[in-house]
Amino acid sequence: MILKISTNNKTCNYWIWNGFKIAWFVENEKNNIPLLFLHGFGANSDHWKKNIKSFAKGGYAVYSVDLLGFGRSDQPGIKEIGKLDNGIWCDQITDFITDIIRPINSNKLVIVGNSLGGLVALTCAVSIPEEISGIIASPLPDPIGLKFNNSENKSKFKSLKYKIIRLFVSFLPIELILFVINRFKLIYYFLNFAYEKKEFIDNDLFNLISIPSKRPSAARALRAMCLGMATRSNKLKSSFLLKTISKVKKVPFLLIWGEKDNFIPLNYGKRIAKLFPWVKLKVILNSGHCVHDEDPQLFNKISKEWIEELSKD
Repeated sequence: MILKISTNNKTCNYWIWNGFKIAWFVENEKNNIPLLFLHGFGANSDHWKKNIKSFAKGGYAVYSVDLLGFGRSDQPGIKEIGKLDNGIWCDQITDFITDIIRPINSNKLVIVGNSLGGLVALTCAVSIPEEISGIIASPLPDPIGLKFNNSENKSKFKSLKYKIIRLFVSFLPIELILFVINRFKLIYYFLNFAYEKKEFIDNDLFNLISIPSKRPSAARALRAMCLGMATRSNKLKSSFLLKTISKVKKVPFLLIWGEKDNFIPLNYGKRIAKLFPWVKLKVILNSGHCVHDEDPQLFNKISKEWIEELSKD
């Protein structure tokens, strides 16, 4: 079922996925090349406002989705969803492609993700490579080069770890934490840490992050994310996912990294490019964690040129 609501001069569509309401947007749906934007942690589809119009005018059918738990989408807790991790979000995107994009467009997608969105895009590249022509991650979270042991295969250890973390997360005062963050506008401090170019930190950006965090269901969703990301399988971590792609047909992969990224330092990106030579790394100078918002023209240019090269291969 799809509902349409006009907001801020654009139409917000709602899609019911597994009983949850998911917000999504589209520009120039009838264009030939489908492009899907996935936001980072705490953000939503509005974070791509400086990019969507440019790609839509460039001949792309541009989709963006609020991941479950973020933005205008539903915010389920542990009781409703169990946990939230990049495996769950990958399932959401897989079904979104099937239910929303495929009835209109049969061409392979390029998925563009900021931070957490990049991790979800990478997860999709492993899960549904036949649907994807390329991935752009800007940047990609998770430590790289990890060596996994076999302890995960021992169910009793895995079960005990899950129970301990769930107990810890259950008692974590997330409601109080969110109250303090919103009461004292601490989101501005996080944004100042994330953005190298401080002039882009305005009320619109602040509201983009803060309004969803004030919803009554925000704390329970964050609790489900803490549980999910802390207990997820090694198979859902960047190192394993990249190694998996290396062993099979490689989905073309572009990393766009801000030189001054404080959250995920550039050294992470350089390490990925060194360990996986088929990954292409582009560095944007004097930019932070959200290069698509700080340097949208350069981000769009680099992305478009790379996507055009894909069509020539």
